[in-house]
Amino acid sequence: MPGGSGSSSRTGVRVVVVGDRGTGKSSLIAAAATESVPEKVPPVHAPTRLPPDFYPDRVPVTIIDTSSSLENKGKLNEELKRADAVVLTYACNQQSTLSRLSSYWLPELRRLEIKVPIIVAGCKLDLRGDHNATSLEEVMGPIMQQFREIETCVECSATTMIQVPDVFYYAQKAVLHPTAPLFDHDEQTLKPRCVRALKRIFIICDHDMDGALNDAELNEFQVKCFNAPLQPAEIVGVKRVVQEKQHDGVNDLGLTLSGFLFLHALFIEKGRLETTWAVLRKFGYGDDLELRDDFLPVPTKLSPDQSVELASEAVEFLRGIFGLYDIDNDGAVRPAELEDLFLTAPESPWDEAPYKDAAETTALGNLTLKGFVSKWALMTLLDPRHSLANLIYVGYGGDPAAALRVTRKRSVDRKKQQTERNVFRCLLFGPQNAGKSALLNSFLERCRSNFHLY
Repeated sequence: MPGGSGSSSRTGVRVVVVGDRGTGKSSLIAAAATESVPEKVPPVHAPTRLPPDFYPDRVPVTIIDTSSSLENKGKLNEELKRADAVVLTYACNQQSTLSRLSSYWLPELRRLEIKVPIIVAGCKLDLRGDHNATSLEEVMGPIMQQFREIETCVECSATTMIQVPDVFYYAQKAVLHPTAPLFDHDEQTLKPRCVRALKRIFIICDHDMDGALNDAELNEFQVKCFNAPLQPAEIVGVKRVVQEKQHDGVNDLGLTLSGFLFLHALFIEKGRLETTWAVLRKFGYGDDLELRDDFLPVPTKLSPDQSVELASEAVEFLRGIFGLYDIDNDGAVRPAELEDLFLTAPESPWDEAPYKDAAETTALGNLTLKGFVSKWALMTLLDPRHSLANLIYVGYGGDPAAALRVTRKRSVDRKKQQTERNVFRCLLFGPQNAGKSALLNSFLERCRSNFHLY
């Protein structure tokens, strides 16, 4: 399954280079910018821009050099707070600068709450004598275990141009295709939000709903995400890789969800995050693994006396979904069944206020159809964008723009002496202990109206 660029919506990446004096920061930047061995290097290099065509993702990189002197500490901190990524340098021929990574620089970045990817660059590789030759893994392994914010480490030389472009390539890649939302390095597993997003994508691509992607479905998925079909031999190869490592990843029908998730974990472990990000972004996900705004056409031009409601098509979809999860046909769904419904959403939207305990339930605490639709109506009234996103997460396949509707102005309703609204927002107020909460609770238990009351 070939990887794609997984293009991000970012228009630029700002990389700030920090480290002890004399570790080669300015020479590294000069060598990257000119693609040649620098002759004269200023103490602090001017801001440098690598053009869009410098790296495959075609996103320009702005590199900011810094001074580590005490009098420039304020400016250094300001630049760090504006960084998308940080390149932290040490000199391969100066052990003391390596020790300073864990004794000063990395704790200092934590103190400043710099929560961006960090690329550690060992500069002046050409000056390290053979007697000091130690593998990079041996040198950096313990530090990376302690400071998980380090994305990767590179040894380089501005004098010999060894791996100079790689330093800023890895910095750009860490920003455009971040690891943190996808993978838990401590547990060596995909993160829950990533699993939920990939599960939704798998279900969408499983057209015959048999729980596996057959060869035709795999090929269609490949074309959609990467604009290139899979050859029959490639499909066989993908399945073989999965079968060797994940016994339930392939069955007689094709690639299972378990196998699909295994493949993406494998891509990430091998540093091919752009492949998984290409898939996620093609299906509308942003860096937070929620649907992006361009996939959510929510009405925005509302008068103060207008509101947003579910359209009839969306309500019918929700009634159908409720029936699917009401397995015993008792007119209610259990909390566990609701959790299953939202397994393809980033998380259940109803676990917290104001939605938790906001609708009618049975004596056993199960949610009735009326309560189910009411919760959706409440979410649509209070947060239309969140409601539309969750409709799509749970499988709504209609036109997203037609899922919500804007109500008529109240002034028009009063003039016509009638309304088309299904949801009314009522303010209940009064002194303490007057029975306000008891009144609302009574509606949830004994409401016989067709309207949704909150």
